[in-house]
Amino acid sequence: MERRTLGPSGLEVLVIGMGTWRTFDVGGRRAEENARAVVDQALAAGANFFDSSPMYGRAERVLGDALGERRGQAIVATKVWTRSLAEGRDQISRALTFFRGHVDLYQIHNLLNWQGHLSILEQRKEAGTITAIGATHYSPTAFDELCEGMKTGRIATIQIPYNPQERGVERTILPLAADLGLGVVVMRPFGEGNLLQRVPSEAELAPLTAFGVRTWPQVLLKWILSDPRCHVTIPATSRPARMQENARAGDPPWFGPDERAYVTRLVVR
Repeated sequence: MERRTLGPSGLEVLVIGMGTWRTFDVGGRRAEENARAVVDQALAAGANFFDSSPMYGRAERVLGDALGERRGQAIVATKVWTRSLAEGRDQISRALTFFRGHVDLYQIHNLLNWQGHLSILEQRKEAGTITAIGATHYSPTAFDELCEGMKTGRIATIQIPYNPQERGVERTILPLAADLGLGVVVMRPFGEGNLLQRVPSEAELAPLTAFGVRTWPQVLLKWILSDPRCHVTIPATSRPARMQENARAGDPPWFGPDERAYVTRLVVR
């Protein structure tokens, strides 16, 4: 799997990571054993970037437990998600206990009180308990504010939605990230599952097999990563075997403009 540097953070990530929204908000022995099995497969496939948030219920704790003694093999990204600075400090303290005292990438989730949390995260970075700071948002209505944060020079990465159906970031966000040299984490690679509702036929996928992809999810992941401005994408899954399948989309060769246009036509027809 290809390795890319996540902007000025200096974090070297494998291009297929793993999200934990919904899939790791679980309780009970069997469910948590399954989460551990997903992490096992991710690490075995070479994936090293794991993304979570307090918004995702129990996911931070479950991820921390699943990594266990292997914490040093992972680049952990999580988020502060609250308007309250006091609650933000509490969220950060809890996450640090889950992840053995260190978070590699701490993001401000959906830009909630981002100016206030930014100062707190900078203090944590100075203390050495986090490596890099990022910001996230899912909605095009917030992209102007996200640009404002990007231009401060105080964040190293952004996390945004991007797939053949959601391309709003192509107008300003991705060009600005490239100009500033910021890392880009891509959420919603499958459009929250919408893009998996209709799977193209084997004949329709045949022109893309020379690029090392055999399944529609692999095609969608490769479509994203073929844009060099994108550094890592974070599909979530509760199926260990699916993590291995996803990882196989992270190797060159990459799609060119013609192949990316072809995939887009398969989506929007």
